[in-house]
Amino acid sequence: MKVSTKGRYALTIMIQLGREYSKGDYLSLSEIALREKISLKYLEKIMISLKKADFFLVLKGKVGGYRLRKSPSEYTVGEIIRAAEEDLTVTDCVKNSCLNKDHCGTYSLWKGLSDEINDYLDQKTLEELL
Repeated sequence: MKVSTKGRYALTIMIQLGREYSKGDYLSLSEIALREKISLKYLEKIMISLKKADFFLVLKGKVGGYRLRKSPSEYTVGEIIRAAEEDLTVTDCVKNSCLNKDHCGTYSLWKGLSDEINDYLDQKTLEELL
């Protein structure tokens, strides 16, 4: 399992929005791109996945932007990365529930490792990263 730049930058976006949460401010994606020195076009692609997860409110217009829908303490790192990556399993056989899992000598190893990774990330909140 490898978290791609898509997953890492999704977390970066959420951290930036989390920093503004208590102020009630909306933050533009271009401002996040500028602060983090990340391509705006790439962040726009990542936002598609995050929008589907319904993580934030959107204010349209020249002074618009994004704002977290919930407190940073209510988001887990796991759910944010899964929204971007769609999957955090270590092997395809775990992801697709292998038909041979009852007879496979390594299935339980990979399943256990995937569970540990997901459990760890689900225990960490966005607030902890702020």
